[in-house]
Amino acid sequence: MIGPIVNGTSVIIGSAVGAFLGDRIAERIRTALPMTFGAASMALGIALIIKITFIPAVILSLLLGSLIGELISLEKGIQKVATRTRGIIDALVPTKGKALSPDEFLEKFVALVVLFCASGTGIFGSMAEGMTNDPSLLFAKALLDLFTSAIFATTLGYSVAAIAIPQFAIQVALLLGAREILPLTTPAMVADFSACGGVIMFATGFRICGIKPFPIANLLPALIIVMPVSAFWMKYFAGT
Repeated sequence: MIGPIVNGTSVIIGSAVGAFLGDRIAERIRTALPMTFGAASMALGIALIIKITFIPAVILSLLLGSLIGELISLEKGIQKVATRTRGIIDALVPTKGKALSPDEFLEKFVALVVLFCASGTGIFGSMAEGMTNDPSLLFAKALLDLFTSAIFATTLGYSVAAIAIPQFAIQVALLLGAREILPLTTPAMVADFSACGGVIMFATGFRICGIKPFPIANLLPALIIVMPVSAFWMKYFAGT
């Protein structure tokens, strides 16, 4: 499990450095780089979307996933946890520089949770290490997350480091489950899974850039159901 450990550590270190520096980093850098990260998220999303095999299956999964997310108020739940986390961490280690309003904080924090925990690189990197013991993809993600967490922590504070907890849990679960899951999948199922994650990453980029506040956390259940939906579509509709 070296990959998840390295990736989680990079988020903690980057967050600590960014929060410590705070407004010592020039405002133009703190403003420009998140926009770049948002654009990169959209580009990665497009790269994953083009792998799609069954477009109706992916769209159906996103619709059903969004419905499930709304019904269980997934994003609101993450926001509540984020608010409590911010209160506890800021009480222990106050953030340097100008603090964001609660709404601004939640808007960016939820987007970061999705970006760090549900990115294609993290998901496939974890599964690849589980199958081949090769953590190279997660090492690459760790390097990117190091700088991303540092920049966002200059405004969001030490709370960004808390994202390492769900990220680590998800990556370990994927790593351990890869040997059981991947033999049951087909290339089409994996491709549709990639495309579904790509749509979510594309929407995340819009949110980070402040273009449109997509409720991206509510889309996450789609990642759980997209493979079964893709298999169902391939079996009953692909040949019609």
